[in-house]
Amino acid sequence: MNFKKELATVLFELLGQEISLTELELMIEKPKIASRGDLAFPCFTLAKLKRKSPNLIALELGEKIQSPTFEKIEVVGAYLNIFLNKKEVSEKIVGEIIKKKALFGSQELEGGGNVTIDMSSPNIAKPFSMGHLRSTVIGNALAFIVEKCGYEPIKINHLGDWGTQFGKLITAYKLWGDAEKVKQNPIKELLALYIKFHEVAEMDPSLEDQGRSWFKKLEDGDEEALQLWQWFRDESLKEFSRIYDLMNVQFDSYAGEAFYNDKMDRVVKLLEEKQLLIESDQAQVVELTDEQLPPCLIKKSDGATLYATRDLAAALYRKENYKFAKSLYVVGHEQSLHFKQLIAVLKKMGYAWAEKMVHVPFGMMLKDGKKMSTRKGKVVLLEEVLTESIAMARHNIEEKNPNLANKDGVAKQVGVGAVIFHDLKNNRMNDIEFSLEEMLRFEGETGPYVQYTFARACSILRKGNWQTDVPPAAYLSGWEKEWKVTSLLMEFPNAIKRACENLDPSQVAKYVVDLAQAFNKYYAEVKVLEENVERSARLALVYSVTVVLKEGLRLLGIEAPEEM
Repeated sequence: MNFKKELATVLFELLGQEISLTELELMIEKPKIASRGDLAFPCFTLAKLKRKSPNLIALELGEKIQSPTFEKIEVVGAYLNIFLNKKEVSEKIVGEIIKKKALFGSQELEGGGNVTIDMSSPNIAKPFSMGHLRSTVIGNALAFIVEKCGYEPIKINHLGDWGTQFGKLITAYKLWGDAEKVKQNPIKELLALYIKFHEVAEMDPSLEDQGRSWFKKLEDGDEEALQLWQWFRDESLKEFSRIYDLMNVQFDSYAGEAFYNDKMDRVVKLLEEKQLLIESDQAQVVELTDEQLPPCLIKKSDGATLYATRDLAAALYRKENYKFAKSLYVVGHEQSLHFKQLIAVLKKMGYAWAEKMVHVPFGMMLKDGKKMSTRKGKVVLLEEVLTESIAMARHNIEEKNPNLANKDGVAKQVGVGAVIFHDLKNNRMNDIEFSLEEMLRFEGETGPYVQYTFARACSILRKGNWQTDVPPAAYLSGWEKEWKVTSLLMEFPNAIKRACENLDPSQVAKYVVDLAQAFNKYYAEVKVLEENVERSARLALVYSVTVVLKEGLRLLGIEAPEEM
């Protein structure tokens, strides 16, 4: 199915094996304009090798290329424009999808192995906001994508369950808290206390000292501080689990920041043994001047450890326990410096595997052009957004398809899918403006549009009484009208590969939108269900589209309802 490789092999033989197969394959391009062919080969690199003009080389090669896969070769200057044999290629693609089903597009990249994915990581005792949606859905999609490419994903929810904010929260609870209120509505009450702490601290800075003092007690194992911390953590996890269930997101580990409390002394000892720790302003740091980075702070002047110390301990733990081939950190771009320092320190410690640690940054979720902030109380709650999105989807169903079976189940699939797709269709580095109306539109580049296209294709198969186990009686004679769809189906494995290599789920999201649009255009032009000799072949194409759309949505963490 790799037509680039097939062309490279033909060229490799014609060129007397003077240039490697891999190099030739990398030189082959996909023309941006369809009228210029399906593949293009520039001959500039060969000019030095052959000591001839690239235009002449193109002419000579164009005359010699012969293969049933290639229908036509056009020479344009130094370029060979290759047109695939539509009938042969389309039959191969459709046949392969019918045979492989959801396994179509699976591949093995770089020998596989475990990939740890540090993702989601909300802060305990704070509500799960839209700000945490991005890390959750990007990390979840990347887990499916790397798995499709032969890796074993390990999803880690590195909970924010430690740090000075707990000293602040305990201070606020001791001053103004009400145990009964917290029990009845934990997250809402704890958030209100956290916001009040910062409001009062602006007038009374001594409150910050109390917060630091309570956190020091927590670090020292004070019984009351630990008891309150554990209570806040347990209540928060119950809330989070409900939201993860709604989005159908699971984790392999919930080991958060607190998990590494007893593992940090080892890091400090290792840094001391390797003579990497130096004193600076009474604090302990690792100098990173050679790496052109600021020093990495390991221990504060009061002896308290920091994020970097904890993340070093986490990296060592994950390497030793999961033996990862890659370790991904799906964390906002504002943490880029932290991860550069983290990786640099591990390399200085002599760990070559630090090269396999990758920060996967992303842009912010904005509301009215501004970042959402928990501290200032300017936050949009994810659960409220999901609930509203599901309600809007339910309303749409009542209006457009009131007789639909399992309305609630479909509304959930569409509502949740809309929120996830709205995030993932954007390149992860872009900031996203939050808009419920935009998410739930049934036209344009939205989740409901792709889901609706899938459901529509399923409906065609039901009406046509399509049987998966009965091969098409006769493939089409031409495949001209079908070519836009079949050539896109052929691109699915490449879209997955790009998403995996660039750690960018938007490659898959954009692909499913393109396929949905091409299919809808095809269906508007061709009477698929018309009784004629080509009907079964056309239904085979429709079936192939349902397989790829469903699998594409699954890779994004979105379900595909068969009726809408």
